[in-house]
Amino acid sequence: MRIPAALAACLLAAGTAVAQAPSPSSSPSPTAAPSAPADGTAAAACPSTLQHTFPRLQDEKPQSLCQYAGKVVLVVNTASFCGFTPQYKGLEALDSKYRARGLVVLGFPSNDFAQESGSNKEIADFCESTFGVKFPMFAKSSVRGANANPLFKQLALASGTTPKWNFYKYLIGRDGKVVQAWSSMTAPDESAFVKVIESQLAAGG
Repeated sequence: MRIPAALAACLLAAGTAVAQAPSPSSSPSPTAAPSAPADGTAAAACPSTLQHTFPRLQDEKPQSLCQYAGKVVLVVNTASFCGFTPQYKGLEALDSKYRARGLVVLGFPSNDFAQESGSNKEIADFCESTFGVKFPMFAKSSVRGANANPLFKQLALASGTTPKWNFYKYLIGRDGKVVQAWSSMTAPDESAFVKVIESQLAAGG
C-alpha cells in the first residue's frame, strides 16, 4: 500500500486547536468495560484508563492495557492513507528514544475518516515495512461517536475532545490521568509536545 498525496485535504479537515485536558473522573466511564490485568496485578494498581483489553493488530490476541500501568502512555488513532501517515516514523522514534524512561506509544488504527480500508494484517504489514513500527498497535476499531471503543470514550470524557482526524494524540501520566490532548497537526517531534512528555517521564520516574 502507498500513501497518496492527501496532505492538503488532511490539513483542512484536521483540528488545529490544542486541548488542555482537565483531570479525569476517578471512576471509569459508564461505557468502559474494565478487564482484569493479564499479569495478575491487583486491579487497584491499574488505573481505570488502562482497565481495557484489545486484540493485538498483528495476530488479534487479547492484550490487557494494564501491562502499561505506571508508564507514560501516548495513545494515537492512526490510518494508512492520510497525509499525516508519515507521523508513524516520528512516533516510532519517540517510542524508541524514551522507552527506557517509561514511555509507550499505543496505536489504534481506525477507518472513522475513511482512510484505513485494509485488514488488520495488511495494516500491520504496512506499518512495519514502510515505517518500521514496533510500538504496540491494536486491531482496527472506531475511536469516536457511539461506536467508539471503551478507551477512546474514556479519553474523550476526560479530555473534553474527540479525535477530529487521524493521528489525534492523548497523553496519560504515570498515575493514569489524562494530561493533555493534541490535534493531528502536532508532529511527534514538535518541541512543545516533546517537552510535555519529558516532564511526565520525569514525574515519578
